[in-house]
Amino acid sequence: MGRPKYILIVRHGESEGNCDKAVNRYTPNHLVSLTQNGQMQALQAGVALLKFLLDQKLEENDEETGSKRNPRSIMFFTSPYLRTRQTCNNIIEGIKDVPGVQYDVREEPRMREQDFGNFQPGLVEMEKIWKERAQYGHFFFRIPHGESAADVYDRVASFNESLFRKFRYDNFPNILVLVTHGIWSRVFLMKWFKWTYEEFESLKNIPHCQFLVMKKHNDDQKYHLKTRLLTWNDSDDNDELALGECRLNDLEVYKLIQEQRDAVNSTKKKNKKLEEMYRQVYNDSQLDGYKNKLVSTFQMENPSVTNSVESFQ
Repeated sequence: MGRPKYILIVRHGESEGNCDKAVNRYTPNHLVSLTQNGQMQALQAGVALLKFLLDQKLEENDEETGSKRNPRSIMFFTSPYLRTRQTCNNIIEGIKDVPGVQYDVREEPRMREQDFGNFQPGLVEMEKIWKERAQYGHFFFRIPHGESAADVYDRVASFNESLFRKFRYDNFPNILVLVTHGIWSRVFLMKWFKWTYEEFESLKNIPHCQFLVMKKHNDDQKYHLKTRLLTWNDSDDNDELALGECRLNDLEVYKLIQEQRDAVNSTKKKNKKLEEMYRQVYNDSQLDGYKNKLVSTFQMENPSVTNSVESFQ
């Protein structure tokens, strides 16, 4: 089996749509570009990836398993949206022409972001949609003329089946990098690690250009999620939450995550507004009956760690 040692998931850099929602009223979502800041975020991610590739631990892992493939071989899969293509290209700028680094790139339409219904209407109507979405539930709510996160889940399931077929080849690269979007990333992890939809909805969005790291352990041959995902119950003031719990056994991963602390900090301001909406919905007295039916995932100290080991049962 040629399953990669590492799977890195990365959300695109800051886009024009992230800074100004009005862009979505006249620019097709797939043509929304990165901002200058987003371009820089992606270039910095490329530098962080290079440091990760040059870490001696990658060769040590290869020696332990007796693998003959290049430990610095990479397969990039990217969403075909402009902002993800730009992100992927900028990340590659940091690693191309480096001796010993081999990479290939594939575009994958199933990795596109949730469809929000073509051109979006005015601010008042969109605010109404976002409020309805928060009340109904982010996972199952279908955007008018668009998709729900549950629809994205079906695309992810199909994509995963394709990945597993590719993993059968012994020459599959040692590192798989998925360049994609915020919702898609969380749905991918939800599907892989069998999280509940309550756990999905409890997660904050992923910072731009922050690598989420899955590592295959030699003892059980399963992937473990090394990146600590933040929930709405976490405090943004504690940066250590986002650094993972891998200082001792996975030092190369810890150094990569620590290298990207700026990416973790970049979404704090935006998260404040979303957090207010989240808390308003789940603290609404009218929803008490609904909340009592939920499993106790919101009380879990860290659902993304508790459920961070894959299972094929």
